[in-house]
Amino acid sequence: MNALIFAAGLGTRLKPLTDTMPKAMVPINGKPLVQILIERLKAIGVTEVVINVHHFAQQIIDFVEANHGFGLDIRFSDETDMLLETGGGLKKAARLFSNDDLILVHNVDIFSDADLRRLYDDASFLSHAVALAPTLRNVMGAMMLVSERATQRYLLFDNDNNLVGWTNIATAQVKSPYPDIMEHDGEHGYFDHNPQYRKYAFAGIQVFNPAILGYMDEWEGKFSIIDFYLSICDRVQIKCYPNAHLRLLDVGKLDSIAQAEQFFANYDV
Repeated sequence: MNALIFAAGLGTRLKPLTDTMPKAMVPINGKPLVQILIERLKAIGVTEVVINVHHFAQQIIDFVEANHGFGLDIRFSDETDMLLETGGGLKKAARLFSNDDLILVHNVDIFSDADLRRLYDDASFLSHAVALAPTLRNVMGAMMLVSERATQRYLLFDNDNNLVGWTNIATAQVKSPYPDIMEHDGEHGYFDHNPQYRKYAFAGIQVFNPAILGYMDEWEGKFSIIDFYLSICDRVQIKCYPNAHLRLLDVGKLDSIAQAEQFFANYDV
């Protein structure tokens, strides 16, 4: 079982802590974020891990190596020359695994009570089932953990849980390869997403199928994984995995550290 940890971010919202350490090394109840996640991944059966690194990269590398990889095969995707964002980072890191198994992708600063093993197993089952189906879109490219939490930016999915677009409800901006995703509101005079599609917030956790890496060939340098998915979702199945009762915490700001310590104490993260 493979896993990719996104740990290359600058952690600017966690300053001044991240003036001297990477976000992945910020301690929660005495344990760095990266250790908490590695131990959780190991507990669900992950054997190979790739960690992308950029900001104070050597601190993460030294820490993991000093702990002998916590008993796992851990490799590093070096982005010290240029931060590649989620899409570019995944493209580079995915080629470091020794096999073509699905990859559980997890942001280092996300705490949740999600059943990650079930997410991975369900994605694996669907990937095999879709591959056998005689349809135009016979590849399951990714499965994204989502919830109904309130935000300004949502992913849009159809009734079959397939990605069809993205919207920013504050600006009414919509991105989609489908023309009918837009619906004109005559009363207010702007375009909005079609209400037949469901809005979900992405949780920063997903399962990625390396079979679609070829679609990334035309994408170079840094780019968003969401933008990439939107560019291929009319050809490849990009699925959502809704969790109506998901407990999730983004450890992205100083005031979230105390919340994370309480979360870590109360839940098996």
